[in-house]
Amino acid sequence: AASALAAQIAAKSPLTVALGKAAFYRQAEMELDAAYGYAAEVMTRNMLARDAGEGIDAFLAKRPPVWTGT
Repeated sequence: AASALAAQIAAKSPLTVALGKAAFYRQAEMELDAAYGYAAEVMTRNMLARDAGEGIDAFLAKRPPVWTGT
């Protein structure tokens, strides 16, 4: 089960995984309001990344995404 989960995570955008992991650990030390604000900033940065566009394009084209990490 752990290997299957690791494979699912590894198939995602490396940029998005790195942003999410860093945000998770940083938010753990914040007050709730600050954590929500920080999460909004991280989500905005993620949606402006090229990989976000690639994910949407791949979904609409029903093809696997080609992540660039940018």
